[in-house]
Parts: sequence; structure tokens; C-alpha cells
Amino acid sequence: MIQVTLPTHLRTLAQVTGPVALLVEEPVTQRAILDALEAAYPMLRGTIRDTVTKERRPFIRYFACGEDLSHEPADATVPVEVAEGKQPFRIIGALAGG
Repeated sequence: MIQVTLPTHLRTLAQVTGPVALLVEEPVTQRAILDALEAAYPMLRGTIRDTVTKERRPFIRYFACGEDLSHEPADATVPVEVAEGKQPFRIIGALAGG
């Protein structure tokens, strides 16, 4: 099982209170995790990535094992610790301003 943490506004939308556990088939990639997340929580479709292009939305970032995976290819495998469920795949709402 993969553990996915969501920012507060997406947890509220998905009506969950903590990390989400998902069964993801191998190879475990960002795309596979997000596909499983959107299948389990259809209300999240379009909030994390574009519904047509499947590109990450601006101000959304992906982290795992202390690394920013946001600019990695969607089909690149995630770290082994995430694939084994030992570390979460984190979806973060980025901040900007000046």
C-alpha cells in the first residue's frame, strides 16, 4: 500500500482526515499513484493535474524521501521506500508571493 499525504484543502474535498492508503500496481510511478488517487477519490480529478494533459497543476508539488519529484517524468519510478509503503508520497500546495 502506498501512503499519500494531501494538503488540507484537498483532504477536505476528499473527506479524509489523514494520509490516504492506495493499492498501486507496479511499476509505482507518479502517474500510477495519481491515477489510483483519482480513481479512489474522483472529486480530486482536475485539482492536482490537468484533466486533459495530465500535467501537474501550477502550485502543486510532489515530494518523497526529502526530494522534490515535481519535475521528474510522470512515468519515472518513485523511490523504493515509497513503493514499499515505508515513506509517503507527499502532494504539497506550493506558496508564492512577494
